[in-house]
Amino acid sequence: MSRPSENARRTRRGATALVAATTASALLSGCFADGGGQAGGGAGDGDERIRVAMMQPPRSGLSPLSDDAFKLSRWSTAETLVRLDAAGDALPSLATAWRQRDRTWTFTLREGVTFHDGSPLTSADVVRSLSAAAGASPKPRILDGVDLTVRAAGPRSVTVTTSRPDPLVPQRLSSPQLSILSAKAYRGRSVDPVGAGTGPFVLVRADGTSSATLDRYDRYWGGRAKASGIDVRYVPDGTARAAALRSGEADVVEAVPVSQAGLLDPALVTEVPMPRTNTLYLNTERGAFRDPALRAAAREAVDARSLVAGVYEGRADRADGLLGPALPWAAKLRTPARRTAAGDPKGAAITIGTFSDRAELPEVAQLLQQQLRGAGFEVELDVREYAHIEADALAGKFDAFVLSRATVLDSGDPAAYLYSDFAGDGSFNISQLSDPAVDSALSAAAATETGEARRKAVVTAEAAVLATDAAVPLLHERVIQGDAENVVGAAHDPRERELITLDTYVR
Repeated sequence: MSRPSENARRTRRGATALVAATTASALLSGCFADGGGQAGGGAGDGDERIRVAMMQPPRSGLSPLSDDAFKLSRWSTAETLVRLDAAGDALPSLATAWRQRDRTWTFTLREGVTFHDGSPLTSADVVRSLSAAAGASPKPRILDGVDLTVRAAGPRSVTVTTSRPDPLVPQRLSSPQLSILSAKAYRGRSVDPVGAGTGPFVLVRADGTSSATLDRYDRYWGGRAKASGIDVRYVPDGTARAAALRSGEADVVEAVPVSQAGLLDPALVTEVPMPRTNTLYLNTERGAFRDPALRAAAREAVDARSLVAGVYEGRADRADGLLGPALPWAAKLRTPARRTAAGDPKGAAITIGTFSDRAELPEVAQLLQQQLRGAGFEVELDVREYAHIEADALAGKFDAFVLSRATVLDSGDPAAYLYSDFAGDGSFNISQLSDPAVDSALSAAAATETGEARRKAVVTAEAAVLATDAAVPLLHERVIQGDAENVVGAAHDPRERELITLDTYVR
């Protein structure tokens, strides 16, 4: 039986999605009707509330010590000492200045900041929040392997000391998981952010896994927000989120699925390159890909353009390296990597693993199977849920593994990702790579001061990894966001830290 054409597959996919979208729209009708004020979408003066459909409900009661912290950040209710610019460099937020002396950093706090409960921001509040994070179990991932002590150095300054010199301390403190909240948020081991932040919107109600309500905070240190509030609904189903935008039930929709984006008015969809790369990891320790020449043969067999066009319908970027367009400096600094000549697979048997949690990855694996078979490999697939396949992947039980991987962690810096995935003692070394040249380049990058010198060291380390063919970069994903036509100023953030800001409003 012949394989259906891509056009036919897209037609069927679109028809199925359209029916599902219509059903979801009916189910969502009235979803935002009980918001805390006037709903968005009217012909008002820009003071309406903004209705937001978000992908995932909270997993930890909106605790900032969990991944729920990114919701607090995207709603502009909780803030950190430092924020990052587009290049990943640290900029002032609740701290206006900082300086380093050996292992200790001193941060000067912004004056005139009040929490949503009316109390002023002091060094004691910063010590409390950062110490709670440093002592949490588990720690926020930005503090993995970091011993951090925070002390007040006066009413408006704090010191942060690490066990060894760490050039990334300011970037680490930009993580939403290190937000600064008022004393009322901390009760025993739990952290409740309701009414405890410093941002332009105050979280006034959190209704479990269904919704959240935020109102404008008129005493915000940065000025008055243009919207009067935010009404949030959690809509895990991607078809339903897209339907909410199409039907006018939502003003801003995060994470529009690729299959739905093509069914929406193009004027309502924004795509932003995100720091996430789909990569084919090749096992360098055992099996066929222990041979560098066969790794080179696999690399040459891969046609990433067909993956972008077919699986992602053009809504992704073909990868020239591990670091993509969300880090624009990487392409400017990158030079061609040294490459091993390709060998003849001669029917070498390989198994490619991947997981079904991310809808596109099984289809990516199927196309890679065809491409590698065409090059002379015998290819089998093993697709499972991520929870049931991760341990085998990390143990090196596959010849190859397809993974969608964030290339910057919460610090905005890719050195940690490269070390984790490709150092001999890396905690996520699926390729089982142990290469002295790679290890040396990765260690050098990790120790280099932030700025241009560190970026050059990171790109040098990337080149060292690519020279081994332990990883074949395929494509870089995009953030696909839906904004109603009367929404102004919604953030399109590749790191997904910002969404509704001080300047976002509905016309």
